[in-house]
Amino acid sequence: MQSDIYMQRSKTEMAKKLPAIGITIGDPAGIGPEITAKALARKDIYSICNPIVVGDAQVMSQAVKITGVKLKVNAIDQVENAIYRHGTIDIIDLKNVDINSLIRGKVSALAGKAAFESVKTVIGFALKKQIDATVTGPINKKSLSLAGFHYSGHTEIYADLTNTRDYAMMLMDGQMKIVHVSTHVSLRQACDLVKKDRILMIIKLARKALMKFGIKNPRIGVAGLNPHASDSGLFGYEEEREIIPAIRAARRSGMDVDGPVPADTLFSKAKGGQYDVVVAMYHDQGHIPLKVMGFNWNKKLNKWESVKGVNITLGLPIIRTSVDHGTAFDQAGKGTAMAQSLIYAIKCAAKLASPMR
Repeated sequence: MQSDIYMQRSKTEMAKKLPAIGITIGDPAGIGPEITAKALARKDIYSICNPIVVGDAQVMSQAVKITGVKLKVNAIDQVENAIYRHGTIDIIDLKNVDINSLIRGKVSALAGKAAFESVKTVIGFALKKQIDATVTGPINKKSLSLAGFHYSGHTEIYADLTNTRDYAMMLMDGQMKIVHVSTHVSLRQACDLVKKDRILMIIKLARKALMKFGIKNPRIGVAGLNPHASDSGLFGYEEEREIIPAIRAARRSGMDVDGPVPADTLFSKAKGGQYDVVVAMYHDQGHIPLKVMGFNWNKKLNKWESVKGVNITLGLPIIRTSVDHGTAFDQAGKGTAMAQSLIYAIKCAAKLASPMR
């Protein structure tokens, strides 16, 4: 009897030492609630962190039924009321979804409003240090806009609500890590954003992030913007006028930086271990190689075999990781969506949060 009491106290003390991770369910009409249920059905998640979901409890309860996981939903209104016990999903119940009006797989202002409110709430918890890190489920930008929140993505919401000026998106899958000079802008605008000061800032953010992962002097590979990195000015001037000066400035401050390297070879070198992190000049330049590695489609089975990768926002005063995929409206409500990316995002958040405790 005494040994049972001792073991229970030990488990409680251990739980207190784990980082508290706030997880948003994303757009309630998408797969976010379902992959959240699947991720929190794993016992190993509770061995590395104290997860607490933020969203609508009714939506979460339906997701549990859809996925068939054996979990209870514990609806609470304050972080301190969470029990952090495997088998029970603690959720800050925002009560912001009319479950009878929610249509899965459809864009709507209802879903966009609920998604934004969950993100705003989890950011508030982190800023007040009620939790140690945040993890976000996928949102739909059109639904967000219909609800009156005109952001191009999570990254911009976080930057705005935390008053952060210098920030960047980093994608990660295993040893492949990619930071972007620009993300959700047109390709024409992306070219205009390739400026020395911006590139240098991104290099510095990338280095700082890698050091948090335990790499003392990260090897940084910087992509060219133009084909063949302009081939000495034959195909553009951005390398000579903006990228090379940024690289030289970074080297003068003691950073290990190589480039500009033609993008068609840079990512293969990074995959092989030549670089610890890559600086990409625009969204698709970085996203395509990472998703080719982590996203695998099975033609015979007509479904994804793996959906891996995590999105980390650099430069924020709080920790934010996210899935590296969208709402997948075509899969919503079927219980078939894969939770790999969310599991990876939770593990990354726990790793980043642990040194802070």
